[in-house]
Order: sequence, then C-alpha cells, then structure tokens
Amino acid sequence: QVQFVESGGGLVQAGGSLRLSCVASGITFRYNDMGWYRQAPGKQRELVAHCTLGFLSRTVYADSVKDRFTISRDNDKNTVYLQMNSLKPEDTAVYYCNSVPSREPNWGQGTQVTVSS
Repeated sequence: QVQFVESGGGLVQAGGSLRLSCVASGITFRYNDMGWYRQAPGKQRELVAHCTLGFLSRTVYADSVKDRFTISRDNDKNTVYLQMNSLKPEDTAVYYCNSVPSREPNWGQGTQVTVSS
C-alpha cells in the first residue's frame, strides 16, 4: 500500500524557516522522482519542488519558491525533505509529498504551514 506521511509544519513569522519531512512506503523510493506540493485555501494543489531520481539527482522549483526552498532526499530512509527559508504569508498552505507524477489517489494528510505577517 502506497503511503506518504508528512511532518514538520507549524506556525512561523514571515522571514522564518521550517523543515518538512516525508516518509514514503509502498514504492521503490529510489526509483521515483519525488516532489513537494502545496494547496492553499481556495486554490488548486501545485507542485513547488521536484527532485529527480538517480545518483546525480536534479532539482526543479516553482518560480514562487526558487532561491528560498530546497528539496533533498535520503534514499536509505525513504524520506524527502523541504527546507523552507525566508517564508512569506503567501506560502501558507497544506504541504504534501508524492512522487512526480503524483500517484493518485495516494495523498497523505499533509502538514499545515502557516506564515504570519
């Protein structure tokens, strides 16, 4: 059974930092591109950070988070991380991890990130 368990969210002031973690199970993690997605109230879920598989893993970011967020992965722990710096109120959302492309309908509960101004 495919499962993603996200953690690390919270309430932070603008300019602050958070580190999200996601443990995946039920997939061959090292052979999957992985991503962090987010969904703000009233908006569609969007992919904000993408980490390819392979030894020389590449990263791709949405313009809105580029130079502020960093995605990384630990294939031995089946875990993907998202380091979020210089957070802005518009980063407020529920954050999810999944493979890229996403494995529907296998979404976790997500982790809430709230950035106050």
